[in-house]
Amino acid sequence: MITQRAHGLLAAQIAAQWRRNIRTERWTETLLAVAEHDDAQIELERDNLLTAQGGPVDFKMKVFEQRHCTQTMDFALSKSRYIALLCSMHLEFVYTKDCVDNSEAAQFITEQQGLQKQWRKELNLTRTDAERDYRLLEWCDALSLLICQHENQPEARSVEISNGPDNKSYQLIQTGGGILTVNPWPFEENRFELYFETRVIPQLSFKNDNEFRIEFRKAAVKEKHWVLQKRAAK
Repeated sequence: MITQRAHGLLAAQIAAQWRRNIRTERWTETLLAVAEHDDAQIELERDNLLTAQGGPVDFKMKVFEQRHCTQTMDFALSKSRYIALLCSMHLEFVYTKDCVDNSEAAQFITEQQGLQKQWRKELNLTRTDAERDYRLLEWCDALSLLICQHENQPEARSVEISNGPDNKSYQLIQTGGGILTVNPWPFEENRFELYFETRVIPQLSFKNDNEFRIEFRKAAVKEKHWVLQKRAAK
């Protein structure tokens, strides 16, 4: 198991390696937004952690939750409007699909769009600037999720990541045991290491959320490492 907050930390490690020419005067805030965009997802403080069969809920099963989204924005806004802007854009990206069948989601997204416009004006940011900065967050989020879910394919088959802040399309490729590359290469260094914490819980189903929390706390923590390395030009 990998927590949402651990996934966010991995995303920030990735962002920190991007080419330096992407960095703006708000670079520290950008990194914090990337690291903390899922900080309201604290598994040990939530309910509804289990499926009907008693297994842990995968993040892809999650739908719009008013409490989570409001708390995410409260956390972000308590640091800065810029961080709140990027987190708001991320919530819009994730939950717009729920607006068709969920009036609460539709109202929340509409409110966020108004706040985004207000914050851009206050921060003297154009929509283009904000979208460029958000694309970095979304790209690093996407790559972090691919790595955490072991979506990298064997035999050097490529997996699409997303469009980066430069609007280019990028692919993730596993070139060997424990070694990944990204094509085209967007990072400052030609080789670096990523790591994140995981837990293995041998139990497959749980009576209730509290039993899951107990087993989660008991589980040993292991650190997973990957090397990202630029491919030599042919």
